[in-house]
Amino acid sequence: MPLHDRIVPYIERASLYHLARLNVRWFWLDEPLDVAYQLGLSVDGLPVYGCLTDLRSWFHERFRVLLNDATEDTVHIYARAYIMMLLSTQLFGDKSENQVYIWWLPFVARLDDMGGYSWGSAALAWLYRCMCRVANRNVTNLAGPLQLL
Repeated sequence: MPLHDRIVPYIERASLYHLARLNVRWFWLDEPLDVAYQLGLSVDGLPVYGCLTDLRSWFHERFRVLLNDATEDTVHIYARAYIMMLLSTQLFGDKSENQVYIWWLPFVARLDDMGGYSWGSAALAWLYRCMCRVANRNVTNLAGPLQLL
């Protein structure tokens, strides 16, 4: 999904703009830094939690292009869709690479409140969860925000 200029203010209010910019091209740092510095995410705030469903291809088909004459309501919808994909692919991705976690819906529904959540803590917790799963001898691939390693 492209990052359209009209949804940038909503991404900024959600405190996810730094991550959205990195989404275009990931960079790697030579020295270990914390999640707040690397991804520009807060580690303070309310906890993040949820459940799962398969919607990724539908998102890409439905939200591919935001028309320049789109209404403000449509821009809000596209901003929410972009944030859903950003969270599901860049921060909380899994090995299947074809699923979107719907547990973000309650957060994205309240777009103006998103900046108050601890996305950095949630990303670290997800990474630790993924690292624990890969310790199982039957698991062969590691998922999660690997850029933090």
